[in-house]
Amino acid sequence: MDYTATQSGFRQRKLQPNMRLRNNSPDGSEGNQLFEDTSGAAPGPNTGYSNQQAGPQAAGFTGEAFLSDPMSNLAMAYGSSLASQGREMVDKNLDRFIPISKLKYYFAVDTVYVGKKLGLLVFPYMHENWEVSYQQDTPVAPRFDVNAPDLYIPAMGFITYVLVAGLALGTQNRFSPELLGVQASSALVWLIMEVLAVLLSLYLVTVNTDLTTIDLLAFSGYKYVGMIVGVVAGLLFGRPAYYLSLLWCCAAIFVFMIRTLRLKLLSEAAAEGRLVRGARNQLRMYLTMSIAAAQPIFMYWLTYHLIR
Repeated sequence: MDYTATQSGFRQRKLQPNMRLRNNSPDGSEGNQLFEDTSGAAPGPNTGYSNQQAGPQAAGFTGEAFLSDPMSNLAMAYGSSLASQGREMVDKNLDRFIPISKLKYYFAVDTVYVGKKLGLLVFPYMHENWEVSYQQDTPVAPRFDVNAPDLYIPAMGFITYVLVAGLALGTQNRFSPELLGVQASSALVWLIMEVLAVLLSLYLVTVNTDLTTIDLLAFSGYKYVGMIVGVVAGLLFGRPAYYLSLLWCCAAIFVFMIRTLRLKLLSEAAAEGRLVRGARNQLRMYLTMSIAAAQPIFMYWLTYHLIR
């Protein structure tokens, strides 16, 4: 018994320092708890979150510091000046070949003008004054003068002609996207060839006129109105109605072109008081009649195959 007590005491004396060392925590707290106290570690995630919050702010501060650099500001100003100069150069060269500013004039139309112009294209016989009105040496907008050329009616007429051609082909079970594309491309090619031929004729005859390429494009595009009338009449009432309506529209466009172009092509002679019987003026008159006579030919050529 004594030996056991002594041995137990010895063990207690030997084990007590180890137990004290095991139970004592580094921060001096008692070691009686089964689990560690994690309440003191709560600020850990907040610390990481604050570090993440500080990242963009630091980045923003770096950007502000970069923008405040005089060299970067100078580079940005130089780049913007180069961009503005390049834009001005592109606009200048583009306006040389495609006068965007002048195109606005040819599309300055309204509903009243379109109605009067369509009536003038179909019934030009009762119209008396064919001169274009001017204001301070500048022609007024088409919506104020029915005699002024425009591009709205030719553009809408071309699109409507293509749609009516597709309708006519569909009623004959001949419609296909390829054939409709052929109709549109052929009409556009013939229009461009007509304008180029007129420009070449004016150059060869050496006519000084205020007619521009856009004016010729507008006058040549007015024939689509008569073509649409003829095709629609043929679809509704048959082939005889097509021939009668197309014949009327061909005569109307011939009179319209004669009365419109003679003021443009013979304006120089009229201003100088010379007689139209001169050889040079006779060439101009023949040119005017040739341009007017070409309109019915194109009208029939582009529409006769649509009516069967």
